[in-house]
Amino acid sequence: MTELIAGFSKLSKEEKISWLRRTYLKDNPEATDILRQYWNQEPKLQQLHEEFAENTISNYYLPFGIAPNFIINNLRYAIPMAIEESSVIAAASKAAKFWAERGGFHAEVLGTTKIGQVHFMFPGAPEKLKSFFQDCKSRLRDSVSALTRNMEKRGGGVLDIELRDKSDSIPHYYQLHCTFETKDSMGANFINSCLEKFAATFREEAQLYEAFTPEEKNLEIVMSILSNYVPECIVRAEVSCAVTELGDKDCSGELFAEKFLRAIRIAEVEPFRAVTHNKGIMNGIDAVVLATGNDFRAVEAGVHAYAVQNGKYSSLTHASVENGMFRMWMEIPLALGTVGGLTSLHPLSKLALEILHKPSAEQLMKIVAVAGLAQNFAAVKSLVTTGIQKGHMKMHLLNILNQLKADKGEKDRLVEWFKTRQVTHSAVEEALANLRS
Repeated sequence: MTELIAGFSKLSKEEKISWLRRTYLKDNPEATDILRQYWNQEPKLQQLHEEFAENTISNYYLPFGIAPNFIINNLRYAIPMAIEESSVIAAASKAAKFWAERGGFHAEVLGTTKIGQVHFMFPGAPEKLKSFFQDCKSRLRDSVSALTRNMEKRGGGVLDIELRDKSDSIPHYYQLHCTFETKDSMGANFINSCLEKFAATFREEAQLYEAFTPEEKNLEIVMSILSNYVPECIVRAEVSCAVTELGDKDCSGELFAEKFLRAIRIAEVEPFRAVTHNKGIMNGIDAVVLATGNDFRAVEAGVHAYAVQNGKYSSLTHASVENGMFRMWMEIPLALGTVGGLTSLHPLSKLALEILHKPSAEQLMKIVAVAGLAQNFAAVKSLVTTGIQKGHMKMHLLNILNQLKADKGEKDRLVEWFKTRQVTHSAVEEALANLRS
């Protein structure tokens, strides 16, 4: 068994790589070259990337692409997307063009409230705790005035602080449930700083509260942390058109709408389908969130929690046909920022926001939601017509050819060859072998 290494973080980048080579990559003579070829040749830019995270030894690149032709609330957008999965950007672009010819997408922000909690244990009577909380609530607000001053100038700050009794779930467990408005900042650092100050003030006030017993005065703060579940930070995106506008030479609009609604309904009632259905939505959402320097892990967690808000995991998108009109819509929680964090540091993230007309956080919420809705429309449309694999495998063809180490000439000829043929790994392998022979 490999011995533990002490002080790894203090080693230079070269020393870290040397240790990896000796310990885990003995049989890979190309390892060092692979890591080095992804270093940025501009030293300052490389240093910037290395300071984003700890123990950095290289950069991990993802394709940065553009999905054009989005019309959102009558404004035209080309949406930056950072993603490695074949066909996502192509599908989003196709859906964008389809709906641009039918009035475009419409989106609105329904709320921007974010949540943080101070979790604590109190051994006394709930009524005594409620009295104490009402007594010190104003002092809790006052304690963060230095932290909230600049945020309040921008129209944000602490919205409310509630005491919540959770002792029916865990004995003696309570929360300070706090709501915030953070405007164009995602607000994680702001919220967590406020929560930690609330916790310290709450405990100090408890020790001075005369009605508490000595045991009650020492109430225990368990932790203070924001929540990535933001069911009051909601954006709605939708599209609509006459059913007759959905048809093409292969399928009438009425038949397409019937198939489409049935597929959506299955995702609403069947969790096994809903997870994959929603994953497709997140293909579009995560790609834009990542491209704009936002936290896609937080967004994923919050969105999937929202998908189970009614007690059963279900589709995030819905569709209907009424009076000859087809509608598809989605409401999702999105806590995003356009200032601070990586959005202000990563050169490509800053460029992505510039491409999007330098949006506010609310505008970015609309754009991201539309990207998810477009991706889902494209996926379901393929599923109920040609099947998902036809288009996906066409896009995956280059990945297969790269795995088989095809050169440019071979790629060009085989891309042309497979325009009228089914793409499978074995078929590509056989065609490449025949070409080479």
